[in-house]
Amino acid sequence: MRSGGSARSVRRLSVATAAALAGALALSGCGSSDSGDSSDTAGLAVGAAYMPQPVSDSMAAGFLVITNKGAAGDVLTRVTSEVAGDVTMHKTVGQTMEEAQRLDIPAHGELVLQSGGDHLMFEQLKRKPREGEEVSVRLHFAKTSPITIEMPVKSATYNPKTGH
Repeated sequence: MRSGGSARSVRRLSVATAAALAGALALSGCGSSDSGDSSDTAGLAVGAAYMPQPVSDSMAAGFLVITNKGAAGDVLTRVTSEVAGDVTMHKTVGQTMEEAQRLDIPAHGELVLQSGGDHLMFEQLKRKPREGEEVSVRLHFAKTSPITIEMPVKSATYNPKTGH
């Protein structure tokens, strides 16, 4: 949690609230090569990206895997998208999800954003993405230049064939 007069406070949502907002997203998991993009910038590769079709007119979730093949760690600091007024990063801690200001990507490791775990929330949707569309998402890092991916919108009940 940031101290001082931060414009964005840490939000806590109960699992029941998260389930109500995400609806059928609980059936989703983290995928592999059957979905998403695979950009590669300075040792970072993004794959398994997808957004289940939102069940809400104002919110959607997003999942992906960032693999770091480099010898130094990096940090996902911000995510932006033309489809949402705000994209927040969330960590799942026990029975709640908390907004995170940063997510670490370890050297020779990966950051996994998946249903039931750490994930992205697209808030204040400007339009409701539909299955079969792609949503442009820009990932901002502490060290690496931003990476833009096209995140496919899958069915609300999409469950990747393989998971983490």
